[in-house]
Amino acid sequence: MTVFADLRRQFHATLLAEVLTLSGTGVASNADKSSKWSRMFAAGIIERIGHAAVAPKLAGQTSGARFEVICAQFLTATQAHLTHLRPGRFEVEVGGHIARFRQYAHLDELEAIARSNREIATALGSDYLIKPDILISRQPEGDRVINAHAALVDWDVAGLSDLRAGMTAMPLLHASVSCKWTLRSDRAQNARSEGLNLVRNRKGPLPHIVVVTGEPLPSRIASLALGTGDIDCVYHFALPELRDVLTTPGNAAYLETLDMMVEGGRLKDISDLPLDLVS
Repeated sequence: MTVFADLRRQFHATLLAEVLTLSGTGVASNADKSSKWSRMFAAGIIERIGHAAVAPKLAGQTSGARFEVICAQFLTATQAHLTHLRPGRFEVEVGGHIARFRQYAHLDELEAIARSNREIATALGSDYLIKPDILISRQPEGDRVINAHAALVDWDVAGLSDLRAGMTAMPLLHASVSCKWTLRSDRAQNARSEGLNLVRNRKGPLPHIVVVTGEPLPSRIASLALGTGDIDCVYHFALPELRDVLTTPGNAAYLETLDMMVEGGRLKDISDLPLDLVS
């Protein structure tokens, strides 16, 4: 078993231990109990990744928060094996205001202005006050590190680069990861709006903007994955297992929707995410 396959297995085991459970009637905690297709697909995924305990379903906010933490743990664990592909000092954290990062530092000034003037606050709104679920940042590097193999920079050149610690102490936002344990239309639009605001409000390089979901119903995944411009890609917590479920008779339409998203580069598995974040 490869390292990523083992970490993916551990990721699923943790979900099964903490979030992905079954009700007394056999309904998975990520299924919509009012949809027979959602119930069927969620149950099929569980059969393929392990054993789920029978337990009360967690409250929506609780399950969502746990999903965020478990995803962050997976990204931290996989990141440790990618330093040869992505050198630098990267940190994974759950939650936090984007104004702490170089590209969005100006938003703190906007917020201060808005607090002092009601008319300006009304005009600006509050959409720019984004707090992504998971933040991956890169710390600036000192000149000793930058010049480790050759004298690349000094105080007379490259004086405005955000990567140089001597120029700024603020980290760069490398990626914003939105975690959606399940998807309803309002949650999909929330993720899109968050992505668009990250695009519009930045000063500097655009971070990766991705979504991780545990939604079992392809039509609901499509409500978020289809289209371009607001998010890079959607990552499913168990994509091969979901596709295997859909290959059973009677699911052709759902399988076609899923394959369309995959072939179009709009949907991938959670194991693809660490490598996609290398760039």
